[in-house]
Amino acid sequence: MKKIILVVAALLILSLGLMGCGSNVNKQDSNASPAPDTTAKSESLLDTIQAEGKIRFGTEGTYAPFTFHDSTGKLTGFDVEIAEEIAKRLGVEAEFIETKWDGMFAGLDAKRFDAIANEVSIRPDRLEKYDFSDTYIVSKAVLIVQESNNEMKDFAGLKGKKAAQSLTSNLADIAKANGAEIVQIDGFNQAIDLLAAGRVDATINDSLSFLDLKKQKPELPIKVVAEQQDAAQMGIMFNKGNEELVDAVNKALAEMKADGTYLKISEKWFGTDVSK
Repeated sequence: MKKIILVVAALLILSLGLMGCGSNVNKQDSNASPAPDTTAKSESLLDTIQAEGKIRFGTEGTYAPFTFHDSTGKLTGFDVEIAEEIAKRLGVEAEFIETKWDGMFAGLDAKRFDAIANEVSIRPDRLEKYDFSDTYIVSKAVLIVQESNNEMKDFAGLKGKKAAQSLTSNLADIAKANGAEIVQIDGFNQAIDLLAAGRVDATINDSLSFLDLKKQKPELPIKVVAEQQDAAQMGIMFNKGNEELVDAVNKALAEMKADGTYLKISEKWFGTDVSK
């Protein structure tokens, strides 16, 4: 009988001990630190830009009157002033990273800069990979030849002729479509130099660039013989996945147009409103 009582007592003590252990484990679990929240939103590019106090723009610096160096060596131009005003309205400074056109998109891919401000045409093939702001300038492509050239009268006349073009531009695509032999150049100024020297037969370029060039250098022996009817629309270009930044830039552009700042910059460089 005593043995039975001792066994029952031992089992009772063991049971109470196990209950105590279980109670301690539960208590420890309830006091444990909560698991980290893995659903927290990651920092956007706009957040980073505002935290660093600057937005980096890729641009050529050799494409007057959009982005070029003036007589003092200062980087200036229509696109430069538009980008600076955008930065101002984002509450940051604009930093410009000068890059040759044919390396511009690769620079954006590598995140050397946050956006491109360099007369980039908004095209379906580019929209597959990149995002764009709303259109901020509209322009037409023109065919430029030597003053003495009376044979080439339209784009079809490019067939078999040498055209100085940046390889990755939509202007080069027009030249290729018309059968031209492309002579690769780094920018507008080089194209004009080759044309004036007779080393190429033509170049297709921006009508506004040509007007500015003739205003600056009326003695240049070049002329426009044809103009495309469809105007190209240009936008600030971004890597995809930065919707907050694109929205902020679009808001800045809309405010600039609404308060007259855009028109002031446009008239300074072109004497007219180039947004439409």
